[in-house]
Amino acid sequence: MNAPLPRLQSALDQRLRAQLEQLRAADLYRQRRAITGSHGAQIEVDGQRCLNFCSNDYLGLAADPRLAQALARAAADDGVGSGASALVSGHNREHRALEDELADFLGCARALLFSSGWAVNVGVLRALLGKDDVLIADELNHASLIDGGRLSGARYQRIAHADVSAFAAALARTRAPESHALLVTDGVFSMDGDLAPLPELAALCRAQQVPLMVDDAHGFGVLGARGQGSIEQWRAQGFDLGANFAIDVHTATLGKSLGCAGAFVAGSDELIEFLIQRARSWVFSTAPPPAVAAAARAALRIVRSDEGAARRARVAANIARFRAGCRAHGIDLMASTTPIQPLVVGREAPALAISKRLFEQGFWIAAIRPPTVPKGTARLRITLTAEHSDVQVDALVEALARAWRAEVGEVK
Repeated sequence: MNAPLPRLQSALDQRLRAQLEQLRAADLYRQRRAITGSHGAQIEVDGQRCLNFCSNDYLGLAADPRLAQALARAAADDGVGSGASALVSGHNREHRALEDELADFLGCARALLFSSGWAVNVGVLRALLGKDDVLIADELNHASLIDGGRLSGARYQRIAHADVSAFAAALARTRAPESHALLVTDGVFSMDGDLAPLPELAALCRAQQVPLMVDDAHGFGVLGARGQGSIEQWRAQGFDLGANFAIDVHTATLGKSLGCAGAFVAGSDELIEFLIQRARSWVFSTAPPPAVAAAARAALRIVRSDEGAARRARVAANIARFRAGCRAHGIDLMASTTPIQPLVVGREAPALAISKRLFEQGFWIAAIRPPTVPKGTARLRITLTAEHSDVQVDALVEALARAWRAEVGEVK
């Protein structure tokens, strides 16, 4: 018979149980749902078939058989696991090939693979900054950027969201290059779906000789004519960023538009060599499976092809159709031109109720609540992908209007 748990564990459980009850009472308790089968536009969730409108698989590649075939071939040739960190014996030919292809795609000298977007942002910021340095950051940056900045020990200056004048004032106070500073922002903000003002921020950084770091997790692959992300999107809208412009530190994930897993940082040869020496989340982590890198290479080939351009065009058409349908019903969406289309509800309880009602009608859209978003801005985070059809988008709009009326009242 097993020995009873020590008293310390029991006391811990009691404390945690009380905190969990507080989360339930505040409508902030989170639960997982299990998917059976592949992750696409049509999925089975807890045994129910439904349309998935909350995925980051923007190009619809997560269930693409070509990626699965590439993964299977590499697993047969190179095995499943890497067995060690990259600096020991875990760096595989598939990893090297993917890094080279990502760097070429983005026009950078080199790229470095990490196990996740969280690992890359925390690792990069902790490596580049110390207690005598300054981090200037948008207040709505992803949590990985926030935590990486805090863990670095740098003086953290939190700037009001997309406030260019506030960024300018903070940069003017840095006394760069005498004082080391870094400006960091999301390229696309994951909960609002809006683009960072990169043209203005880039100009400010150039003027003050401060490097710019952009996490383009939600722009890479899906935005821009070639899928290069937020910067290319701004150029397509007619903004002149200058012939010599480049993001100094460019991070993105492989688990969104590329439908795989992992993340990377791209930049100069000096940057990558320094991170190989000092990025703790890279140095001390087992390298990603080679087979996943092979699948990501297959996805990148699609992104760079005519088919990738067609998929991006399909996403843009779905965004326009969805927004037009919501407008016709008086549904007031946030101002976003990206696949992320948030509908702010406000309070947590009605956001959950609308999400539940939609799920019962066959539409899966998660209710996003604090602390992921600011208090009073609970929302439905609706995402469009290349796999959604016109019929499915129209059906979502109708169901959304019905659910809003039932739980909140007349649409806005």
